[in-house]
Amino acid sequence: MVKVEIVEERDSQAGSPYSSAAPSRTNSSESLSSVASDLSADETLYDRLTALVDIVPPTTRQKISNKFSSAASFFKKSGKLMGNVVWVVTTSTLLVGLPLALILEDEAKIVAQEQEMLAQQQGAQQMLAPSSQPGQSQQKGIVPPGF
Repeated sequence: MVKVEIVEERDSQAGSPYSSAAPSRTNSSESLSSVASDLSADETLYDRLTALVDIVPPTTRQKISNKFSSAASFFKKSGKLMGNVVWVVTTSTLLVGLPLALILEDEAKIVAQEQEMLAQQQGAQQMLAPSSQPGQSQQKGIVPPGF
């Protein structure tokens, strides 16, 4: 609580109402210490903020409340919309993309098997062909006796 004292001006030559002697300064410091002790009472921050409600005019409080409620509803609606979009994209990917990926993987396996079979066939043909080709070139180069 603030303590108010009326201090009479003792020094008439100073002319300033704010200039005072030392005893009044101690009184003001005592009143400041009493204010500090009042601040440290069992009052919480929430109590202080609720006490400030009376300072703000009702029309301003209504405007602030409307802005907060409109911002909250905007975030709620946009969050719900984003959730729906994520749900649609996820389910579409699972229902369409996953089977497509599995089919493409199976097709790639089949193509790889076909290429492996062609490589094996070409390898078998090359194993048979080199033995006949060098013999033919040797036969063409060398004339057998008796012909």
